Amino acid sequence: MPDPLAQVIALLRPHAIFSKEISGAGRWAVSYTEFGHPGFCAVLEGQCRLAVAGQQPVILQAGDFVLLPATPAFTLSGLAPATPRQIDPRATLMPGKDIRHGRVDGPADVRLQGGYFVFGSPDAALIVSLLPAMIHIHGDARLATLVRLFGDEASRQQPGRDLVLVRLVEVMLIESLRAAQGRDARAGLLRGLSDGRIAEALRQIHGDPQRPWTVGELGRKAGLSRSAFFDRFTRTVGLRPMEYLLAWRMAVAKDLLRGERIALDEVARRVGYGSASTFSTAFSRHVGQPPGRFARTASEDAAAFPGSSVY
Repeated sequence: MPDPLAQVIALLRPHAIFSKEISGAGRWAVSYTEFGHPGFCAVLEGQCRLAVAGQQPVILQAGDFVLLPATPAFTLSGLAPATPRQIDPRATLMPGKDIRHGRVDGPADVRLQGGYFVFGSPDAALIVSLLPAMIHIHGDARLATLVRLFGDEASRQQPGRDLVLVRLVEVMLIESLRAAQGRDARAGLLRGLSDGRIAEALRQIHGDPQRPWTVGELGRKAGLSRSAFFDRFTRTVGLRPMEYLLAWRMAVAKDLLRGERIALDEVARRVGYGSASTFSTAFSRHVGQPPGRFARTASEDAAAFPGSSVY
């Protein structure tokens, strides 16, 4: 049976990694404006404070990993009070030296490896909306090991360094999403995957999107009555079952249209539509443009998109 989380990561297609070491000493604080692209921060040593808009401030410690799927405005600071200095995160994307905040001389109180990456999926906004605004992983031995590996690799100028860092960020993304699953998570995909019955329905949807699913049939797969399944799925995932099914079908269709040269009626068949015309109508209503135009635009965008890189 397919793994929905693995499929979601594959569709997101994280790439174009921008990474720098960030350190601070003494009294310092910096406020970043909203950025939109996913950001990450791995704490290599020491401690600092992170305050993300709409979230409770947290103290970050060595081994911690933070993922911001859409990177809202946030403030990063030392533990001593300080007036924040405003920073535009887009300016940090350019290659250059590592960043030092606060006291310039002497050892740092905290060292982090932070940066941003880009989701290549045209459906990234849908998937990100089903993820927590901030994922803070503390005390996870596997992630702490990955953080150490990331910091060690970033500090060396070895052949293949950029490729290794890209792969490590991908693995840290997967591990952080795994670790964030739980019943305390807000409604969304991760909470749905932590519920055994809802996870089974998600696996069925992801494994066979062309099947003419009904709420009652998905409920039976989950071992629930139709009404109990509908309520539980909606409360847990944040979308009604048929809304999620449609969204996943369209995500798969977009991926097929932008990545493979296959006939429109075959795309329609793979996502559960009996004809190309029926699929085109549904796709146009959902996406806002017909599938042929979407495929052409996606092909042009792919040709203009930069390859993976690490700074």
